[in-house]
Amino acid sequence: MKRKVVFMFVSGSITEARRVEMDLGQGLMIMVGVADYAMACIEAKKLAEEGVILIELCGGFGTIGHARVAEAVDGKCQVGVVRFDNHPGYENFSGDTKWM
Repeated sequence: MKRKVVFMFVSGSITEARRVEMDLGQGLMIMVGVADYAMACIEAKKLAEEGVILIELCGGFGTIGHARVAEAVDGKCQVGVVRFDNHPGYENFSGDTKWM
């Protein structure tokens, strides 16, 4: 079985979850775009059930978003995050400010 890893990003322009997969031979890299934290939690649960070993969240997720996704997977995979406390793409606000 191939190792599955995920990079998840959040964007207000997304209306339904978007998924792209890249087969890297021994593993599968999955990129998932979501509209907000609620959608991120729904998709993260699905991914954990599929057997992904990790989900890395983009810098658009703040600390609260990270905590919510980590709680959603219920220990079934690891959740990490690229951190921008003040994200340059969000007028230097945290993802928590933008998405909550």
